[in-house]
Amino acid sequence: MQYILTPPKILDATINLPSSKSISNRALIIHSLAGGGPLPENLSDCDDTQVTLAALRDMPPVIDIKAAGTAMRFLTAYLAVTPGEHTITGTERMLHRPIGVLVDALRYIGADIEYVGQEGYPPLRIRGRQIDGGPLVMAGDVSSQFISALLMVGPTMRCGLELRLAGKIISRPYIDLTLWLMNKFGAEAEWSDIDTITVKPKPYVPRPWVIENDWSAASYWYEMVALNSNRDDRLALEGLADGSIQGDSSARYIFSLLGVKTSFGSTEQGVPTTVRLRHAGYRLPRLEYDFVNSPDMVQTFVVACAALGIRFRFTGLQTLRIKETDRIAALKAEMGKLGYVLRDLGDNELAWDGSRCDPQPEAAIDTYDDHRMALAFAPLALLYPGLRINNPQVVTKSYPHFWDDLRRAGFAIDERQ
Repeated sequence: MQYILTPPKILDATINLPSSKSISNRALIIHSLAGGGPLPENLSDCDDTQVTLAALRDMPPVIDIKAAGTAMRFLTAYLAVTPGEHTITGTERMLHRPIGVLVDALRYIGADIEYVGQEGYPPLRIRGRQIDGGPLVMAGDVSSQFISALLMVGPTMRCGLELRLAGKIISRPYIDLTLWLMNKFGAEAEWSDIDTITVKPKPYVPRPWVIENDWSAASYWYEMVALNSNRDDRLALEGLADGSIQGDSSARYIFSLLGVKTSFGSTEQGVPTTVRLRHAGYRLPRLEYDFVNSPDMVQTFVVACAALGIRFRFTGLQTLRIKETDRIAALKAEMGKLGYVLRDLGDNELAWDGSRCDPQPEAAIDTYDDHRMALAFAPLALLYPGLRINNPQVVTKSYPHFWDDLRRAGFAIDERQ
């Protein structure tokens, strides 16, 4: 399927954003470890959360998490401390996403896990049991989901968990989000040193919980306001909190450098409210930024900056090659179709110095089974009316009603098979 997007001249809409996928997935694991009871409210309806919910509810012998990387990491740790034998698998792409770092760590502290196929990759056969835990050293520059997966099961371990992160620690806000939520459910988990997290062997306590809306989803609407550059735009986003624990709430600060001003309906910290966006009429000519703490927003800012003629140098991208696709290669290929020549320096850096090439006529953006490729490129229709997006349904992984929201904001979407 292909969508052809025609934008409105003015963005005039109120958008009820999806709930946070990051919080939903963590809350489900912790809720189950706490003994169940009423589910958290305002759970995300995205694919990743729904496969996690189904797995925890049904606990079948073979758990297929499809393309949900978060579910693969979190459920691997969860199954390791939960009685029973299960095999966890996923899509072909998922079977090529490494998980050895997490498996090695879990085995070291007592888990019974074996590889069904290739060493270091799913599928996994897991025989759950209570494990000892104790001291553990792990590289700090691995995916924060590996770290969060270990932390969330820490309270169930006989000796708790003392996790030391060696070297540079990336995506720290996602680790802090995990610790914050664990403590809300009665755990005792904290940074006990600059590189060490201590989790006490103290059980979770069930409690009601309401999930806040998603700052990652908000970033695509910020991108639209930046690209449209129209002071008559009236765009409101529902359910965002000032002072949110979500790492991608940094979008408001980074987009302020691209001329997008944020106004909160309530200034009470941590309370979801309506956020209004407008273009302030200025932006930086060049942007350098380290995305080590918010790698999921790289695609958004690569697309926005290049389209606005803003030269950039982005670092902290070491996890991008093992996401749903190799996001660095995908960005270079798809921006190249539109005439922008990006340059990568190893696995950590992506830059644009203003270099251009001949664009492809009627270029169609490939999405590589990666929801964030579709979400980040769709706003470009504001500058490239008639922009084509291939396999647009991939957005269901994190933002299932994105295309409906675009229509609500005045975009015309022509569907082609």
